[in-house]
Amino acid sequence: MTQTISRTTRADVRPVWRWAAALILPIGPAAVALLRFLLPYDTADDVSTITGKIVGNLDRSSTILWLSYIALVTLVPGVYFVGRLARRGAPWLTGIAVFLMVPGYLSLPWLASSDVFTWSAGTAGVDQATITRIADVTHGSVDVAATVFVVGHVLGTILLGIAMWRSGVGGRWAAVAVAISQPLHLISVIISSHPLDLVGWGLQAAGFAAVGWAILRMPNDEWQPLP
Repeated sequence: MTQTISRTTRADVRPVWRWAAALILPIGPAAVALLRFLLPYDTADDVSTITGKIVGNLDRSSTILWLSYIALVTLVPGVYFVGRLARRGAPWLTGIAVFLMVPGYLSLPWLASSDVFTWSAGTAGVDQATITRIADVTHGSVDVAATVFVVGHVLGTILLGIAMWRSGVGGRWAAVAVAISQPLHLISVIISSHPLDLVGWGLQAAGFAAVGWAILRMPNDEWQPLP
């Protein structure tokens, strides 16, 4: 009898869980969209040029590092929440997408470490030639991380968009937005277009926000049935 009363009076945290998911979903892609737009250098620049542009824009680079941190702690939870719904209609496709995207996003700290070092050294007053010489020496794991990130987040996001289409999560327009977001990002890197990069990642943020809105409108029992 006591156990029955306890189960009946226990607080239902599912609405809080749904609100947390809806709020987190667009934050990661939106943070990346903004930082890629504000980035003082182009991805294709050489180490010396990147160093000079970071050291010459320390305040902006500090903002980018904060945005990078925000993205790092929200991207993986966002993928989890989208995958949690998409797997109901496309389990295998969603599983492959998440398998690619999570390691890709978890590789980002390795890629951001060079910018953190360059900003710190520049702020400390280390001369640019010395910073460049050190930054130009990278561990092999950084190259592996770059490959995992590029393949994981580009191919994984395309597959996740297709899974969203098949499962009807967030609406068809959201699925298309997510599916084309990272190909646009890749093109922006190749042609060095920061505005296009803003659009690419912004589309992923918009698609994830649509999933968040769908979660908010979802009954608690559909989101997570009680045992």
